[in-house]
Amino acid sequence: MTPVEKKINELREELRQHNYNYYVLDQPTISDYEFDTKLKELQELEKNHPEYEDHNSPTQRVGGEITKNFQTVTHKNRMYSLDNSYSKEDILDWEKRIQRILGDVDLEFTCELKYDGASINLSYENDRFVRAVTRGDGFMGDDVTANIKTIRSIPLVLKNGKLNSFDIRGEIILPLDGFEKMNRERIEAGEDPYRNPRNTASGSLKLQDSAEVATRPLDCLLYQVVVADNPFKTHFETLKYAKSLGFKIPKTIRICKNVEEIMDFLNLWDTKRHELPYETDGVVIKVNSLHFQEELGYTSKSPRWALAYKFKAEQASTILNEVTYQVGRTGAITPVANLEPVELAGTIVKRASLHNADQIEKIDLHLKDRVYVEKGGEIIPKIVGVDLDSRAPDALSVQYITHCPDCGTELVRKEGDAKHFCPNEFGCPTQITGRIQHFVSRKAMNIDGIGAESVELLFKNDLIHNFADLYELRMEQVVPLERMAEKSALNLINGIEASKNIPFEKVLFALGIRFVGETVAKKLARHYKSIDALMAASFEELVEVDEIGEKIAESISLFFDNEGNQILIDRLKNYGLQLSMDESELAGQTELLKGKVFVVSGVFEIMSRNELKKSIEDNGGKVTGSISKKTNFVIAGANMGPSKKTKAESLGIPIISEQEYLDMLLDNLWL
Repeated sequence: MTPVEKKINELREELRQHNYNYYVLDQPTISDYEFDTKLKELQELEKNHPEYEDHNSPTQRVGGEITKNFQTVTHKNRMYSLDNSYSKEDILDWEKRIQRILGDVDLEFTCELKYDGASINLSYENDRFVRAVTRGDGFMGDDVTANIKTIRSIPLVLKNGKLNSFDIRGEIILPLDGFEKMNRERIEAGEDPYRNPRNTASGSLKLQDSAEVATRPLDCLLYQVVVADNPFKTHFETLKYAKSLGFKIPKTIRICKNVEEIMDFLNLWDTKRHELPYETDGVVIKVNSLHFQEELGYTSKSPRWALAYKFKAEQASTILNEVTYQVGRTGAITPVANLEPVELAGTIVKRASLHNADQIEKIDLHLKDRVYVEKGGEIIPKIVGVDLDSRAPDALSVQYITHCPDCGTELVRKEGDAKHFCPNEFGCPTQITGRIQHFVSRKAMNIDGIGAESVELLFKNDLIHNFADLYELRMEQVVPLERMAEKSALNLINGIEASKNIPFEKVLFALGIRFVGETVAKKLARHYKSIDALMAASFEELVEVDEIGEKIAESISLFFDNEGNQILIDRLKNYGLQLSMDESELAGQTELLKGKVFVVSGVFEIMSRNELKKSIEDNGGKVTGSISKKTNFVIAGANMGPSKKTKAESLGIPIISEQEYLDMLLDNLWL
């Protein structure tokens, strides 16, 4: 190592330590002037000796990289949302659900403050920071690596790491004092102040110039490590280790032994949170044992082992001016309250959801009423009550509409439906564009170059009337459109062409069949293997498919019985879309375990738990979380819950090992 390289490495390590002392420990050991002097010395050395370049050098935190288009990245591990709770009863119910799955076990929980910021996933390999991706839709997010590098509390090189490759998740937040300072400067410059720290933090991540991001006092608080073969037994131990690596883990985390201790924590911070330097809107409660987390698993939307408790929402009162009505892609009608603007939880609220006709009737809503508004889950504003004392004697009651506001068709409301519907499926403009917007969305066909506005533009110019029309678009049709330059048109056409390679399960979801979400679409695709087999299935056959009830089966049958939908499917076939599973997806799939129900419990050696579950599903079996009379086999690993073992034995259900499962699969020895 040359003397220059040695000096560069020493300065980098020293500056990293000072960064950690200042931004994570809040215990600076040198002055700002001394730090800046050392940083300038390092910058000069790196400039004169580019052969020693390092993308994770402390000098990279000043920004300067310009990002015009943020690349969309698929998360290696999905970023799930959390179920919300608002009372002790909700938490007790959650605990009971856990106990039903795990049996009568001793549970331990962690309680962590839920900071109000922008979720981020940070990836590290060989002790070095490699990528930062926003939450996005949970499946995919935007690569904001250049901007995240400017946040000094995020380590770029780790100390003595022993996790070879892992992700760590947290919230990018804007401390209140920093937010106030930014607003003072904006006001002095004659600019409008920012509305709230959360939106400002989120918006900062998408600024094109990382040098501008570097000027903002952003911080990052971490709350979850995602790693294969985690060497630790609990969530708390994992976070403690992450803290030793240099990550900023909030000190407020607490281990709780029962619901009473959880409630003590909630009650403490419901008041004390106002003393924090950051905004927080609740507490996240997690099962501490990583083994139990694996046992509990996930629903289609949320982990079963975590719950978000929301502090009581802020409330404001304002005047209801009118009620308008929105039409969804399925024809569902949603009433919307248009309000006198009012500030609520740091944002200006002008509109609020009224859900359906029943709610309007329940609160006896009148025009010009003074209404109480709060944010449901602190996200979507909703009306929760009316000030009856201030109602004018001649106030007019809100009468729910009888006809579609878009096409004039008389609305229908079937028994059991919460909402009214417009039945003009193929003639209502909003339903038409809504279905196309769903088709091109990220979770469906993920067509680059087409957003909601593009769909509206193409529809209004009479170029598309359904999603199949997209595949007949030509450059010369698109280029002349408003806000469409040649490059934008080319991206749109190329995006449509690339979507022909999207797998069958995504295409099935993109069709927009009512009640067929991503999870159901995946189950149907794996069960029927092709669109032709699915279309030929009877109602009775559909009901027999795992987790397909009568409601979903009826919706699928109605969709494929419709002649217009049949024509659309034929057109998609002719355009070359993937309407069957390809050979690589079918490889290794059998019907050996068809009709068999498994429970997987414990820690395994040959395969991971997820690999074991996938093996069962790939061979036609079903995996459930709890033992019942319908269970055919329990596959037991080390540390299997004793209550599960007892229940399986009491019901006479065979308990087999991982190796026995593999041997039986190989020899096809199923009863």
